[in-house]
Amino acid sequence: MVSFDLTGRKAIVTGGAQGLSRKMAEGLMEAGAAVAIIDISPELTETVAVYDKAGYSCYGILADLSVQTQRERAFEEAVQALGGIDILVNGAGIQRRHKSEEFPLEDWNLVLEINLTAVFSLCQLAAREFLKQGGGKIINIASMISFFGGYTIPAYAASKGGVAQITKAFANEWACHNINVNALALGYMDTDMNRALLADEVRNLEITSRIPAHRWGTGEDMKGPVLFLASEASSYLNGAVIPVDGGYLSR
Repeated sequence: MVSFDLTGRKAIVTGGAQGLSRKMAEGLMEAGAAVAIIDISPELTETVAVYDKAGYSCYGILADLSVQTQRERAFEEAVQALGGIDILVNGAGIQRRHKSEEFPLEDWNLVLEINLTAVFSLCQLAAREFLKQGGGKIINIASMISFFGGYTIPAYAASKGGVAQITKAFANEWACHNINVNALALGYMDTDMNRALLADEVRNLEITSRIPAHRWGTGEDMKGPVLFLASEASSYLNGAVIPVDGGYLSR
C-alpha cells in the first residue's frame, strides 16, 4: 500500500515562518515529520511557538538566505536540531517589480541570489547528506513564470526558469542514488506577494476568469502536493515540474 505517512522523517523548509511555505511546513508536520524552518522573518519565533504548543516537532533557524555563509550555517544547525535530514523544501522566495529597461541591478542580484542561487546551494548541501544515507527528497518551488515571461518581473522570471532547469539537471544526476528532485510550479496564489494584484479589480477579474477553478490558490492547496512529493508515493517521480495553478496553464 502506498504510504503518505512521514512519521520519523526530518524536513527543512525555507521561508516557512509565513505564507505558503508555512502551510507546506504545517502539512509535513501533520503527516508526522519533524520540521526545521529557516527564515529571516521576525514571525519565525511566534510561528515555531504555535507548532510547539500544538505538539509538533518544530525548530526555527534565523538566517539571511542571500548570504552563502548564513545558508551553510543555517543548514548545519537545522540538521543538528533535527538529528538528520530526509526532506528539503526550498520555499523561500522574493519578488521585485520594475519596467525591464529600468530594473535595478541590485534588485536583479538579490532576486537571483535568494530565488535561484540559494536553492542551488541548499540542494547541494542536502544532496551530500542524501548521498551518504542512500536517498532523500528535494522539493523546489517553481512558478507559472517558469513557463512564460511575465511582465515587469525579469529577475523573477529568470530565477523561476532557472529553478525548473536545475530541478531537471539535479534529477538527471541524483535519481540513480534514490534522491527525488521535483518542483511545484505555483499559479496565482492569495498571498502578501500578490496583494497589489488582488486589490486591482480589473486585473483580478482577468486572472480569475482564466483560472478554470475560478479562484486563486491558498496555502491549504499546497499541503497535498508537497506531501505527495515528500512521501514514498512519489518514489518514481523525478525531474518533474508540476503546475499547482487551478488549471491556469491548460487554458
